[in-house]
Amino acid sequence: MPTNLLFWTLQLPGWVLFLYLVIAQCTSAVNYRLGVQMGTQEPSEQITQVGVAFWWAMAFGDLVFYTPILGLGLLGQLFCTSWATPVLSAALGITIYWPIVSLATVVKARNAPGWSLPKERDYWKVLPLISIWGCWGLMLICLGV
Repeated sequence: MPTNLLFWTLQLPGWVLFLYLVIAQCTSAVNYRLGVQMGTQEPSEQITQVGVAFWWAMAFGDLVFYTPILGLGLLGQLFCTSWATPVLSAALGITIYWPIVSLATVVKARNAPGWSLPKERDYWKVLPLISIWGCWGLMLICLGV
């Protein structure tokens, strides 16, 4: 198991994100109302049924694809497996992509009828950091960390 600091700047935030995805996103894919109750999803009264469909679809994609490959990639890298690099690279590419899509949705829907996102500032605080971490991780992998 590697012990250098750069390695852990990828692993530790990665596992935090993985746990968040399991608790918040994967739960919401199975039961969107529970995600609303937990405060990790927006209710239809604020974002319309189309907004709910979009956020649920993102959660479903996380459940069936993104969360598993992120976990596998992090685990593979932790144990220095031969397959970790392509799997974690794929997960990090998605990690860069999905916050950008989510922020673009927030911007484009901002003035749509029925759309009222009271926590929009929270999206702008967290999602760019996730994309930046994804870029950082992809750069580290390309450098062989």
